[in-house]
Amino acid sequence: EIGRRFGIKSTKTVSEHLQVLADKGFLERDPSRSRGVRILGIDLNTQTVSVPCFDRVPETVSEFRIEDAEVHFSVDRRMGGLEGSFIVVAAANDLALLGVEEGDHILISPTSMEELETGAIIAADLGEGISYYRFTEAGAGARLESLQPGKDESPIEPTTLDLLGRVIGLYRRMDNGSKVNLTQH
Repeated sequence: EIGRRFGIKSTKTVSEHLQVLADKGFLERDPSRSRGVRILGIDLNTQTVSVPCFDRVPETVSEFRIEDAEVHFSVDRRMGGLEGSFIVVAAANDLALLGVEEGDHILISPTSMEELETGAIIAADLGEGISYYRFTEAGAGARLESLQPGKDESPIEPTTLDLLGRVIGLYRRMDNGSKVNLTQH
């Protein structure tokens, strides 16, 4: 169909063009199907949104790039958050104080300091790498309570905070079945 639409007679040439588009990150090819392709970054389903998923939180906010996502999840549009939202697989102790377990999927939505409310759970970098915190406004200042066991609360200067986003959801597999394979195919 693609060859016919664009006047390409050779199916091998069509396949090569599709592979170039896949290498550039515009589509994903399904190796189990000869004609299996999925266009990335376009939601054709009005009920869901495609959310990129990462196997770990990046070391710093500057390292974070949506195009580095290993896989995309289709999430109900009402739960998917804003454009730029993404999922990170929780590591051990990331959010242990909230009952989040290793392998849970944490949905993070982009936000600004002005949009944060007291009690919001955020992913931010305080100079030691990105971690999770509970944001609290305290009078004229703000504080971050670490959500990892053994770490202390930190007063912050909001203008110096390197904010990755706000945690808006958690997805957990309840049957202890196989975890999602994030190996790129």
